[in-house]
Amino acid sequence: MKNLILLLRPQQWVKNTFIFLPLFFHGDLANVQMLLNAVIAFFCYSFAASSIYCFNDIYDVAADRKHPEKCKRPIASGAISIPQAYGLMALMLFLSLNLAFWTLGNSSMQVIGVICFYYLMNIAYCVKLKQIALVDVFIIAIGFVLRVILGGVVNDIILSHWIVLMTFLLALFLAFAKRRDDVVLYQETGVLPRKNVNRYNLDFMNQALTIVSAVTLVAYVMYTVSDDVMKQFNSHYIYLTTVFVLAGILRYLQITIVDVKSGSPTKVLMKDRFVQLCIVGWVISFLILIYL
Repeated sequence: MKNLILLLRPQQWVKNTFIFLPLFFHGDLANVQMLLNAVIAFFCYSFAASSIYCFNDIYDVAADRKHPEKCKRPIASGAISIPQAYGLMALMLFLSLNLAFWTLGNSSMQVIGVICFYYLMNIAYCVKLKQIALVDVFIIAIGFVLRVILGGVVNDIILSHWIVLMTFLLALFLAFAKRRDDVVLYQETGVLPRKNVNRYNLDFMNQALTIVSAVTLVAYVMYTVSDDVMKQFNSHYIYLTTVFVLAGILRYLQITIVDVKSGSPTKVLMKDRFVQLCIVGWVISFLILIYL
């Protein structure tokens, strides 16, 4: 059972909290029905993501066995057989689509459409697209945008272009940080964690991180001082939340470049107190501005 759970990677579900962003910014967190819809969409997406993790580990089993960390994964270590993994993969996809179909009413088919697009895109990513430098990080970023789109679709919320743009930029930043760790590992051990790593180097990754982090911060500042946003939230103090965004980005750059520990954004989020404080501070400040 422990290995089955490890194969599903439930700790990665934390990324799917992006589904709640449209509801949060729309000011409807207190709406029980809309919140319930978002929770159901969260589990639908999480089950589909776990199905993809199963497929990824099946497809990459040979490469994972050569990796210093990934060799401990259930399939690579031999704890779970490939037929068992295929069975679990099918079960999680079945749960995802059926949960959406039977519980989300009028929005069910739209939700299923988003999930199917995400699923097919990630199958293509596992098989081929992740081997193409730059395309791989853009696919990861698009996956986060799909989470936000799903959060809008399930509650019929029209998404601001700002939330889509900043989600994409932030996810792109995290993806480049993760790839930088792969480059460092390749330089230190000579083992290719993935086939496209030799199309990156540290100079390129550092410049890419600098560019994306700067554009992300500028986009966020423009968002906070936008007339439409100030009118929507009835506040001229949204720009104050920039402090938490800047601190969080700088801390993540420190973890990436100085500590070289950005290989798993989820682990950073779960373990780094500074990043957690930045996120909590940002959420609380927005809660005050939007709801109080």
